[in-house]
Amino acid sequence: MRMRKRHNVEPRMERCQSVWIQNPEELLGNWRSLMPQAQELRVEVGCGKGKFTVEMAQREPNVLFIAIERVKDALVIAMEAAVQKELKNVFFVAMDVTKIHDFFAKDEVDLIYINFCDPWPRTKNAKRRLTYRSFLEKYKYILKCGGEIHFKTDNEKLFDFSLEEFQLCKLQIRNLTRNLHEQGVVGVMTGYEERFYELGAPIYRCEAVVLEKSSEKPKDPEIVSATKVEGE
Repeated sequence: MRMRKRHNVEPRMERCQSVWIQNPEELLGNWRSLMPQAQELRVEVGCGKGKFTVEMAQREPNVLFIAIERVKDALVIAMEAAVQKELKNVFFVAMDVTKIHDFFAKDEVDLIYINFCDPWPRTKNAKRRLTYRSFLEKYKYILKCGGEIHFKTDNEKLFDFSLEEFQLCKLQIRNLTRNLHEQGVVGVMTGYEERFYELGAPIYRCEAVVLEKSSEKPKDPEIVSATKVEGE
């Protein structure tokens, strides 16, 4: 589901200067300078409209959150929510995830969230999935040893594909569930997730832990990624 294009995005983004990182390359290896007292640095890949990131930042004020989204129509909604709530521990970057290893240094990140990314169901588009091995190697590069990827999706086929990719990239899978909210709501939901929960659809979730690190910086994938399905 694509967002309707809006004509007032740029001025709205300008009003969100306090949470908008316009030159992320300048923070390479120094993201914690945004919040020196932060206990952890966490990144959400494809934050969409930011419901998850903003609520997580509210719940965990001692954690520094960086939210990445390349669709500005969604990103501006996320930034406005953070500004309205006067949050000081969350910042936003208009960026494609294919460049993530160019803007975060090796071992700089503690945790990465991937919530409800585009499943790209056709086999020929497998390399576009944000849990494809070329993306995972980039995440591993910026994650510290012991760092984690938290992955949620409503798409069972994508989940099974992702589990295989995690194992191929030597990530240890933990806390796997195929019906996260079976006994009631667990953790913070995205807007997209809330709608699926109301319909009684299962949510698939797992954590993938980095146990081995490579000293080499990963190469760019062959193709460009896409944003998440809905963007919440």
